[in-house]
Amino acid sequence: MSVHLLLSAGRGPQECAWALARLLRRLEADATRQNLETHRAQTIPGDRPDTYRSVLIQISGAGAEAFAASWTGTLCWQAPSPYRAGTGRKNWYVIAQPCQVDTPRTTFEEADVDIVACRTGGPGGQHRNKASTAVRATHRPSGIVVVVDTERQFSLNRRIAMRLLRQRIEDGDETAGRAVTTARWRVHDELVRGNPTRIERPETPKQDLASQEQARRRP
Repeated sequence: MSVHLLLSAGRGPQECAWALARLLRRLEADATRQNLETHRAQTIPGDRPDTYRSVLIQISGAGAEAFAASWTGTLCWQAPSPYRAGTGRKNWYVIAQPCQVDTPRTTFEEADVDIVACRTGGPGGQHRNKASTAVRATHRPSGIVVVVDTERQFSLNRRIAMRLLRQRIEDGDETAGRAVTTARWRVHDELVRGNPTRIERPETPKQDLASQEQARRRP
């Protein structure tokens, strides 16, 4: 099982990009404790060192989907700003949403196409009206149908129909791919500040020592 989770600082201030980096490390440590693997598939750095505007992280292993769900929604990193000492704000928000990374490409095989000879009306001479030279081609996996009657020979119409089917399938795959990319970028504008699903804070020195000790004991 593998899930992709997109973390975004949205249009928030630079502290949100700083918070994202801290939340990301917390998420990765949490995943390690649950025997899950993580991979940073894509990162967009922030304006300051060790910050991220967004990160696409892949989570793999048994229970990856449930783990991703526990980190989905508005996340809050609760700590004073490292950049503005005078501000009283301590809550910095990040959004995390599962997302689809790519779409499967449709493999075009002529064996998946049903060809039916048919007649069509309209101009073209008596030969076209008497003989079934037109082609109705149906690509069964996608349901795409084309009808071609531009030529007087069945074989030529069949060849054109195959070419049109292949082109329409490729166009459909490209459209689906663009839709996935658009949906991923839309996440950046969906950040809702307040009412977080998860609040994380920096570890105290005592907690940090306990975490290090736990990591040393882990086989």
